[in-house]
Amino acid sequence: MHFDLSFLPALGAAFMLVFARTGTMLMLLPGLGEQNISARMRLTFALILTGLLLPMHRSAYHIDTGALGPDLVMLIEEILVGAVLGVTARLTISALEVAGSVIAAQLGLGFVTAVDPTQGEQGAIIGNFLTLLGITLFFATNMHHLVIAALSDSYNVFKPGEVPLSGDAAALITKTVSGAFRIGIQLAAPFLAFGLLFNVGLGVLSRLMPQMQVFFVALPLSILLGFLLLILVLGAMMGLFLDYAGGVLHALVPTG
Repeated sequence: MHFDLSFLPALGAAFMLVFARTGTMLMLLPGLGEQNISARMRLTFALILTGLLLPMHRSAYHIDTGALGPDLVMLIEEILVGAVLGVTARLTISALEVAGSVIAAQLGLGFVTAVDPTQGEQGAIIGNFLTLLGITLFFATNMHHLVIAALSDSYNVFKPGEVPLSGDAAALITKTVSGAFRIGIQLAAPFLAFGLLFNVGLGVLSRLMPQMQVFFVALPLSILLGFLLLILVLGAMMGLFLDYAGGVLHALVPTG
């Protein structure tokens, strides 16, 4: 009995190209691409997704096993596409970091920092909390399914062998950054209003009672009232963020 295995080199090359796009995106994706997720687990996720996507998009890859140069160029292009998708998703979650920094400054907790478990860097403690909560809700609401669908749909927009236009990629990144900053400020808007009114009240109080040590009274009161306000508006804040994140994922690679 004779088995024809001549298709294996082309199939292996296609698998590596799909893995390059999928693995690069997962490496940058919030939740799955965090530093506290083991490299072995991230590799497992990438291999599973590659195995699922390969049968659907194998025909999109035109591979010449006799020429190494074009395959290497296509590999670099796939990495670039995965990086664009992953960075866009990563920038989306940064809206919570912006909101957390603004909220911490308004409550007098701007100097209170802790190590962000997702990035391994110092960050405002409220920003770390909001980021972890956002990632948790991201999976609890099954938005990661939308990410997988977007990755599959990306083959309709970023076809293998085509380099994403630098102008379009820059416009996408710029739009995502501005949108994340805008949403972050909107999420922190109640605390901006609270900080303004609270500080105006302190100014009036200090003029009425010059002998009173306003700072020692204001800081604990600001933190207490700020946390009470956070409890009241947290649900609405996260709902707004999830709507924004879902809109970004839908607009990133819309289904043709």
